[in-house]
Amino acid sequence: MKELSIVIPILNEASNISILIPELNKIKIKLKIKKFEILLVDDNSNDNIVEVFNKLKKKYKYLKLIIRKKNTRDLSKSCILGFENNLFRNILVMDGDLQHHPKFILKMFKVYLNNDYDIVIGSRDLFKRKNLGLSKNRRFFSIILIFLINFLLGNRTKDPMSGFFLFKKIIFTQSKKRLFSNGYKILADLIYSSKKKLRIKDVNINFDRRISGKSKMSLSILIILIKFILIQFLKKLK
Repeated sequence: MKELSIVIPILNEASNISILIPELNKIKIKLKIKKFEILLVDDNSNDNIVEVFNKLKKKYKYLKLIIRKKNTRDLSKSCILGFENNLFRNILVMDGDLQHHPKFILKMFKVYLNNDYDIVIGSRDLFKRKNLGLSKNRRFFSIILIFLINFLLGNRTKDPMSGFFLFKKIIFTQSKKRLFSNGYKILADLIYSSKKKLRIKDVNINFDRRISGKSKMSLSILIILIKFILIQFLKKLK
């Protein structure tokens, strides 16, 4: 079980990745994992990610880059591409913008291994000010969407909107054909597309401020999320 693939969907995050990868290497050393890889799944960025990757690859041999060359950018599809190409049965998903601090991986992985959970989620407490990376508007819409998900689909976790989670790859392979596969919240898709009753555990994290770049959240993404919730609710009624 002590093997790990980290899938990081990125878009114009070259400056952040050069900081993040050395920090993740420190976590690898602390976890004493030999079967380890990091997959950067780039959504056709227009920055210097290839140059940054090539420089990092010389030191971190387990680092891989997949460029998703599509006209439409989509975080869920980037994650799925990572899941299809990873090597190991435990997958950690996190953002590449430094808002998910690597230090929380240690606790998440320990909880995951010691209790045989299907998914361990780095959950934000949206009612606390510690989550400095959330603007007032983003916090408000996140709370509303989580309420809708829990009310219409069932309360499985306090943060189904998290982009920071650890899970068994088999959950993806068994649910792949049923996934909504669109938008920016792959965790909710995995949870509510699974026919298996998943063992899920929340681990509290702090959501940090973004150092560079900008958030991908937009009105169109919110519409996609609402569409996903309604589709899953209708499936539930059948």
